[in-house]
Amino acid sequence: MSNTKNTADTQASRNARTSRRRPKGGSPTDDQNEGRDDTVTDDRPKPMEVLRQARAQLAELTGMTAESVSSFSQTENGWSLEVEVLELERVPDTMSLMGSYEVELDPEGQLTGYRRVRRYERGRADARPGGR
Repeated sequence: MSNTKNTADTQASRNARTSRRRPKGGSPTDDQNEGRDDTVTDDRPKPMEVLRQARAQLAELTGMTAESVSSFSQTENGWSLEVEVLELERVPDTMSLMGSYEVELDPEGQLTGYRRVRRYERGRADARPGGR
């Protein structure tokens, strides 16, 4: 099950944000008189939009299901995520092979690179230091 939205939906929301700008010819004093300032728009995507875009783009490129995001941070060059991907489905589900992918995105949320950093069975926990 995936809560990833279609890339077209995300692009539509970005277009809606940019269309909220003040029409040409309107003056800043008009906006101030109305008590709001529509001239300042933030074209950067919201974190949830970045997550959805990253999952959708990775799934489209690899042909595999992006199941979850295990880490997410903003960097100087955009965004960095670690996405868990179903690589090979098996029965029982706990034996399915998963991949952990490091995904890099630009500031607008467009995928610029990815690489698999780990492969594991879904039912296996990471080994803890000290063997506990």
